[in-house]
Amino acid sequence: MMEKELLIEFLTNGGLTIPRLLIENYSELGLNEEQCLMVIHIYSFIKEGNTFPTPDELARRMSCDSSQCSNHLRMLVQSGFLEIKQEKDRSVYTESYSLDPLWERLISLKFLTKNTETKMEQEDALYTIFEKEFGRPLSPMECESLTMWMDQDQHSPEMITAALREAVISGKLNFRYIDRILFDWKKSGVRTLAQAKSHGEKIRGRYTATSSKKPSDKPNHRQTKIPMYNWLDN
Repeated sequence: MMEKELLIEFLTNGGLTIPRLLIENYSELGLNEEQCLMVIHIYSFIKEGNTFPTPDELARRMSCDSSQCSNHLRMLVQSGFLEIKQEKDRSVYTESYSLDPLWERLISLKFLTKNTETKMEQEDALYTIFEKEFGRPLSPMECESLTMWMDQDQHSPEMITAALREAVISGKLNFRYIDRILFDWKKSGVRTLAQAKSHGEKIRGRYTATSSKKPSDKPNHRQTKIPMYNWLDN
């Protein structure tokens, strides 16, 4: 009977769901094991309805004493993991702990990790495209150029790939030529593939019109070749 009563009490009290994101990433945030456990206990107290547990109450659940719990609480507040909220009900002021700052930092860390992984995947795909077009592995300097285009110049992988295609069409497959295309696009405010296409058509149109005014050595030639625009002459 005693075992049944204990089981019923356990089920009645319920359990505590600890966010997996916290368990997996607390060290990335700069928390050690004791500080993380402190956060879990504060979370547990809040779920129980005690939104402002004292250091003594926390110490009774932990292996550290009240003074150490006070230090942990101070660190959590000063480091922006824990917020103390004050509310006024008529003439009575009440205080409570909020873990919202911690949850926000965990979410930001998760998105940062996801964005970093996505960026690495995009970089790997970009390297593969370039190596396929060049027909060889890229040199360390060429890899550095790709990184600079993305990180320093803030060119998207799509725009870099478009500049590569432009160099292939022009028959000038080299990094200097591609860099000049990207420089011209950035100077002209070209940010999307559609803008790049429109910009290229305008430039080729002007270049073709200028070239057609030059005297031709073969006036009776049946086919007129449209000259390719040389970005290095721009």
